[in-house]
Order: sequence, then structure tokens, then C-alpha cells
Amino acid sequence: MEKKEVLIIGAGPGGLAAGLLLSSKGYSVKIFEKKPYVGGRNSSFNLGEYKFDLGPTFFLMPKILEDIFIEAGERLDEHVNLIEINPMYRLKFYGLDDFNPYSHNKRFLMYGELEKIFPYSSKFYDKYMENEGKKFSKLEPCLKVPYLSIFDYLKPNFLKALPHLDAHKSIYKVLSKYFKEDELRLAFTFQAKYIGMSPWIAPGTFSIISYLEHKYGVFHIEGGLNQVSKAMGDLIKERSGDIFIDTTVKQILFENNKKAVGVELEDGSIIKGDYIVINADFATAMKKLIPPNLRNKYSDEKLEKKRYSCSTFMLYLGVDKIYKNIPHHNIIFAKDYKKNLKKISSYKNVGGDFSFYVQNPSVTDATLASEGKSSIYVLVPVANNNSSIDWNLEKDEFVQLVLEKLEKIAEFKGIRDHIEELKIITPDDWESDYDVYKGAVFNLSHDLGQMLWLRPHNELEGYKNLFLVGGGTHPGSGLPTIYGSAKIVTDLIERKKKL
Repeated sequence: MEKKEVLIIGAGPGGLAAGLLLSSKGYSVKIFEKKPYVGGRNSSFNLGEYKFDLGPTFFLMPKILEDIFIEAGERLDEHVNLIEINPMYRLKFYGLDDFNPYSHNKRFLMYGELEKIFPYSSKFYDKYMENEGKKFSKLEPCLKVPYLSIFDYLKPNFLKALPHLDAHKSIYKVLSKYFKEDELRLAFTFQAKYIGMSPWIAPGTFSIISYLEHKYGVFHIEGGLNQVSKAMGDLIKERSGDIFIDTTVKQILFENNKKAVGVELEDGSIIKGDYIVINADFATAMKKLIPPNLRNKYSDEKLEKKRYSCSTFMLYLGVDKIYKNIPHHNIIFAKDYKKNLKKISSYKNVGGDFSFYVQNPSVTDATLASEGKSSIYVLVPVANNNSSIDWNLEKDEFVQLVLEKLEKIAEFKGIRDHIEELKIITPDDWESDYDVYKGAVFNLSHDLGQMLWLRPHNELEGYKNLFLVGGGTHPGSGLPTIYGSAKIVTDLIERKKKL
């Protein structure tokens, strides 16, 4: 029987996971990647002797990826080395001692940490874990299936989950029923930033994100999270799949009422396929890959009106020392966190008081820098390019402000005297150099009007044989859900093949 041809546009984590599953099921897989490397924003780069993850640095819910590897006939732990980080991170609040939460498998240490900073709170932590665990058990089946029709809301799994969605509350309001201290509520709601939203705005459904951290832990992968993408790329090639790097897709080809039949490359080559999978940034892909006359629902005007996540201002620092007393993950909160996030959502410059994240991975992983040196990663949530911020004018001053806070608040003392390498990525760079629409690195916002059936579908509505993986489709952004989208698309293609 002739193999079905699957063409995947983009070698990001979703495209690679779909490619691994499909090539393992006997499909002929061809992946076309514009950049000279695989992984998309889950890739790595080097600055001299220092190595960095470009994007994600938290590895959550390893079981999702373990199950994908098992389905492909592999074991994840035979291809990457997972290291659990405990405490999971350091949370630094203005006017309080550092709070260092442990995952639930170290719950007695967590109780001690809670009682030290927030007396009498550990019993409420137990209630949180119990209730959010029940909530997740109801929601998990809904995250594993596509929403291609409004009638999918009538399926039993969704109806069972409906009373537990908390969709009309904010994450912050959901956590307020467990904890009275504002800082403790923030310790379980800041994870809304993983989907680029404020906990005062993000639907309460996403309270499960912090639960999943505590239940299953936070992990690092030796060599960086980019190692997962590299491992999947190697396995696809072992299964006779092809990955074409430095290869830009100019457009998707259609026949007979929007049926996707192939791609045209930038050099004019035509490649035909039975199924086309888009793993590029959603809005960018719609604008660049599908002719305007074939995308009424996603015209330039309609894409412009959609809501998008925040962006990030990035610093990657190669430093000639190791800060041994500073943890692997660090979240530094603004004095007024709510005001800081409101500035971002209203497209204003975050100014003097802002929150930021620092990864100090060399205390865990010696492979990322030479002996005695550190690769330090700094992320500041900022407005996307709907703002009027001119990063060409603001960049240099903002870098100095971030470095000052890194020294004085995050306690990387004297770091400016030890920097050997420095790379900066602004929201403008995310858009121009990495094809991220409006620099919105967490893709479409995850508000009620852009979730489930109201999010672009895994089998893109209005087309035939055209599929989506990645943060712009269901279940949403973040590595675990992106891998989940790859599993959903694989199942949809399998179902289509059997028809």
C-alpha cells in the first residue's frame, strides 16, 4: 500500500512531535523549516562558549511527551536526561523573605516552607491540591480531543467538565478561595504568564497550571529543553522522514474548494502531499502561506482584530562566574504586580517597577558553559507590538535597568563586571527575526472567545486536509499543550486515512 504523504511547515515542537508520531505510523513525512536548525523557539544557540535555550526553560508534565515517545516505540529517558528541580523556583516578593515552593512529592518540605513564610496556610494547600486535582481529572479528557464543531460542546466529557471549568472567574479569584495572603495567591497564579496573560484576566480554568506544577514537578533537561527537539528530529530521520532546513515555504497549494494538496517552496519547487500541517506562528502563517482570496475568516483585517498575548524582552548573558547560592529558576515580582500587568495589557512601557524571570541553570547543568562560568537567561514580560513602544530608542536604557534589578533585587551581585557575552531580543526582534505576529510569543490570547471551538481548529475550518499544531490552536500555548496538539492532529489524520 502506497504511503500517505504528510508535509509539515515548521520544525517547532508541535511539528516535530506530529512528524515523529506520523513517521512511526508509516506515513511519509517531509518537514520544511525556514531556519537552519530544528526546534523553532524550542531551539538553542551559542554565544561563544555559552549555550542557551531560545525559548521555554520550564519542562512540565513529562508524561505527555513520554506517552508520545512510547507511541513512537521509544523511551524519552533514553534520549534526554530529565532533572527534577526542587524547590521548583525561588519567588521574590517585595518586603518578604524568599518563598521556595516544593512540588507535592516533597510536600512535607513544602509544608515547612509555607508555615515559615505564611503561617497556618499548609492546610489550605492540601485543600487546593485536592480540589484542583478533581478539577483536572474532569478537564484532562477535554484537552485531548479536537473541537471542530459547536456540537462538540454536547459530548459527555465536556458536559461532565462544565461545572468545573471556572471559566467566568479569573485565576486570581479561584485561588482567593484557598489563600488569604496576596503573595501566596500570586505564588499559585503567576503561572498565567505561561500563556501570556494576567491572573486577574485569564479564565479560572487555567488554575490547573499551577496544580500541574505542584503535582508532577518542574524539570530541566540536561543541555537545555532544546534537546527534546533535537532528539525528535533525529528519530524522524531514523524513520526515513525528511527535514529540510534553510527551506522556506512560499505558499500552500489548493485545489477543488480549498483542498490543500501541496506546497510551493521559495525556489519555485512544487511538493505534493496528501495532508498539510502548519506549525508556523498562526497569524503569520495565514498571512504568508494562504492566498487572501482563500481565507475570508482569517483576512488581514480579522487577524488584526484578534486578541494576542504579551511579548517578552530577553537578555542572554554569558558570565565568567557561577552564582552558586541562587536557584535554577527565579521569579522576581514587581512591588505592584497587578499594576505592572495592567501596563502590559494596556500596551504601555513597564517602566521602573516590573517583574522578571531569571534562569540560572549552571547551578544544575554544567554542560551549558565552560567550567566556572554561567549561561544566564532573563525574561521580562512586556507589551506586544500593538504598543507604540519604540524599542530602537528604549532598548539600551531598558537593558541597563534590567541589569540593575538583576544585581540589586535578584542578588546577582556585580554581574555587569562579569558579562562576557550578551544577546538581546525585543518584541520587534521576535516579529522580524522569528516571524512571531506582533511579537506575541504566547500566540493568540486564551480568553473565553478564543478557546476550544472558538480557537482556530486543529483541522483548520473551511479547508480540507489542512491541519494546525502549535500554540495558535487547541489546546493552547506552552510545551505540554503544544505536544498535545500534535497528538490530536495525528489522530485526526489517522481517522481521515481510514475513511
